[in-house]
Amino acid sequence: MAASQHTIAPSGPPPGARTGTGRARTLLTRDRRFGYLIVAPLIIVLLVITAYPLGYNVWNSFHHVDYLLPPLGAWAGLSNYKTLFTDNQFVPALLHTLGFTVVSVLVETVIGLALALALNKKFRGRAIVRAAIFIPWAVPTVVSAELWRTMFDPQQGFVNYLLKELHLPLATTTWLDSTWTAWGAILVADAWRNTPFIAIVLLAGLQVIPSDIYEAARIDGANAWRQFTRLTLPLLKPALSVALIFRTLQSFMIFDVVYIMTGGGPGTSTNVLAYLNYKAFFALFDYGYGGAVSVALVVIALIIASVYRWVFRTDEATA
Repeated sequence: MAASQHTIAPSGPPPGARTGTGRARTLLTRDRRFGYLIVAPLIIVLLVITAYPLGYNVWNSFHHVDYLLPPLGAWAGLSNYKTLFTDNQFVPALLHTLGFTVVSVLVETVIGLALALALNKKFRGRAIVRAAIFIPWAVPTVVSAELWRTMFDPQQGFVNYLLKELHLPLATTTWLDSTWTAWGAILVADAWRNTPFIAIVLLAGLQVIPSDIYEAARIDGANAWRQFTRLTLPLLKPALSVALIFRTLQSFMIFDVVYIMTGGGPGTSTNVLAYLNYKAFFALFDYGYGGAVSVALVVIALIIASVYRWVFRTDEATA
């Protein structure tokens, strides 16, 4: 009886052959390597211009680096950080900075959202209105602060002139000479310039929301408020998170407006952390204390960014 022969097909690809999955992984690895190669110069530049100054400030914060009181470079341990909480400047400046950050971001976000919602509607001359609203954001901060300092001048400023012509109260106010009015002037100057930024970001977020969902909501009987709270705000969350993170960190680092409009005054009532840091470096020449203030600024900014990331966290899709 003849023996039967059976042919067994190979269970895998022939030697040297690549499967579709293996080829895809190879291409993905090459893309990643190419991406790292492209961004490497930028990362190096960022390390040079940020990591070195930050590291130098950290070194300063643990040493005695006061050019008015030698010896320079002596180990100081935590004494510079202890000074932050024992002198009469850091804690008030921190409270001023946090208070201003909360109020300014809240006010600018509400106004910016209102502007974005209005500019997202179709009306005649919308392009011109958009361009006009975005102009303040293009003005340099120094120019904007100087402009508002002049406008709040009690003798020749436009603010008091307008209040007087309209027969409104506060027409003779010396705005920058008292604590609360000085903070009000700083808030107005900061909001005038930076609210358009929030409006730009939120308007971009609004324009990617499909209009079909609003039509469906209207058919289901949802009024304008429910559409805003149930559709617009949730779908605007990514753009809102970007605007809030950028503006909060910018407000926390405020310097130019305070420096030009009040110089931290009257007295130290409008002193903020960035201005305190400036005075430590360029007025007192105390680089050790200035380094400690710089490190504190960075740490608090990182905490703020982490809190925002936690609040606006999103679940990543997993395969």
